[in-house]
Amino acid sequence: MKTLIKTALAAAALAAAGSSLAQAANELVVWHAYRGAEKAAFEKVVGLFEKSPGAKGLKVSTLAIPYDAYADKISAAVPRGKGPDLFIYAQDRLGGWIEAGKTVEPIDFFVDKPVKDRLLPGMIDAMTYKGGLYGLPINYKMPTLIYNKDLVKAPPKTTSEMVKLAKTLTNAQSGRYGLAYWYTNFYFHSALMNAFGGAVFDKDGKLVVNSPATVASLNQMMTWYKTDAILPPEPSEALIASLFNEGKAAMVINGPWFVGDIDKKINFGLAPLPVVDAAKKPLRPWMTIEGAYVAASSSKKEAAYELAKFLTTEEAGLVLAIEGRQLHTNKAIYANPKVSGDPVLKAFRDQLDTAEPMPNRPEMTMVWSPATTAMNKIVKGNASVEAALKEAAGTMQDGIAALRKGK
Repeated sequence: MKTLIKTALAAAALAAAGSSLAQAANELVVWHAYRGAEKAAFEKVVGLFEKSPGAKGLKVSTLAIPYDAYADKISAAVPRGKGPDLFIYAQDRLGGWIEAGKTVEPIDFFVDKPVKDRLLPGMIDAMTYKGGLYGLPINYKMPTLIYNKDLVKAPPKTTSEMVKLAKTLTNAQSGRYGLAYWYTNFYFHSALMNAFGGAVFDKDGKLVVNSPATVASLNQMMTWYKTDAILPPEPSEALIASLFNEGKAAMVINGPWFVGDIDKKINFGLAPLPVVDAAKKPLRPWMTIEGAYVAASSSKKEAAYELAKFLTTEEAGLVLAIEGRQLHTNKAIYANPKVSGDPVLKAFRDQLDTAEPMPNRPEMTMVWSPATTAMNKIVKGNASVEAALKEAAGTMQDGIAALRKGK
């Protein structure tokens, strides 16, 4: 009797295991970090893909991972074969993952001209590293000018106009400022640096951040802060939001993530960042582009690519843009009245024309901390622009050398 029971239990366990394996074989796993409306829209698009011919009957399992832990989880899990078949992430970590190996699958073989042609200009470049294509771009984000319409009747087209207007709207004693942005954050400062022709790396990957152009951009920032006195001291994301929502900041420079935090009582507008008079070029903010990457360890690479491709379609783009409030990479959606008539989506699409993709080189991880230290020293008066930048560049170079040596 006991033998019969054991045999029956073993058979049941084997059947269950077989069922589990069959389910796993029919499942495509996707990781992302979306929340709220973005998550709901993404899951809706995944549902549409499951019904499409490209899915070939596969079921898609999506997993939302907290953003703070997401990059490290990809780095730890995917090379060990414990990760997803496809994952969504911005391009800034792409070079590091490629250099580390066993993380991102090259997709040059899969991508054809029709897929490339459906995308906005420059998007594919952000997914390219050392001549190889490693992902399909899904959406993009960058800062633009956001202003209080009750205080600013017409957004400035040049920085001289911006400063002149901001001075009339600034009263530091009452905590009111004409312009507010996180000017000690290198990401936000990039718009000025790029306008002056500065860069972190040249086309060959050489560190060139310590240049006359970057010095000029930092001096311009300090002029706005010290001489023109139109910026709040000790800026932060929280302070910028607080000032704008209290009607104490007439203009801010921020991205689409900021729009959702604007108080409903604020009558706001958006406009492209102005032209920098001293540089004779517009502020050129860094743009982050989220891509869909096929995991190198996936056993379903073709199916994973089919989902990535579907995410770039007009059908998917309209859902992600209208319902998820994402700035999608499919250029056809911007002809749709629901998108072109949306003031937020249209404004960020307009800003795209003067934005630059953030570098996707692995060496960028060595840049942020020294840059932050330098900018805080400059603003607090603890070092000159030239001295702080020179010190930061030296620290960056040491970090880059150690990073390359450790490969």
